Amino acid sequence: MSQQELLKKAIQALNQTKIQYMITGSAASSLHGEPRSTHSIDMVIAIQKSKVHELVEAFPPPDFYLNEDSILNAITRQSMFNLIELKGGDKIDFWILTNEPFDQSRFSRKISEDFMGLRMQVSAPEDTILAKLRWAKFSGGSEKQFTDALRVYEVQCGKLDIDYLEHWVKKLNVELLWKRLTDEAETA
Repeated sequence: MSQQELLKKAIQALNQTKIQYMITGSAASSLHGEPRSTHSIDMVIAIQKSKVHELVEAFPPPDFYLNEDSILNAITRQSMFNLIELKGGDKIDFWILTNEPFDQSRFSRKISEDFMGLRMQVSAPEDTILAKLRWAKFSGGSEKQFTDALRVYEVQCGKLDIDYLEHWVKKLNVELLWKRLTDEAETA
């Protein structure tokens, strides 16, 4: 199963179980910026404990690894769990929607995109930029994360809500990375 097929199966399962989701990370930055390969797909989900068993049933062994206890633990800790397609090794990192203000804001702003013949919920470009800058800072200056943010900014320039970006740049304390991004951006 290809990574795209795994994503499609995950979206169908989430839609069937009525679990709200948002594609983030490199998959989102590839859609809005410069495509690049990634080892995993990141998704933020708003899942209730009552839906966990339904989700696990959608990905049965021996083709998949999805552990019910890991999901319940992730919900309690507001962290993440993995879905692994065992034959090919592709995976989805499911991040639990937290109560953190930025997490709530970006989830409420998710947009619908058509990709691979499927309508999916994706992080808005502004939120992808902000999340990538925050990950760059958390990881000690990851150039890959910064470059993803830069490419989204360059491709989406002119369509971005700069006031929204600058509001969250301050709140997330990524001003230095934002200044670097705007200084390095090649915009038309």
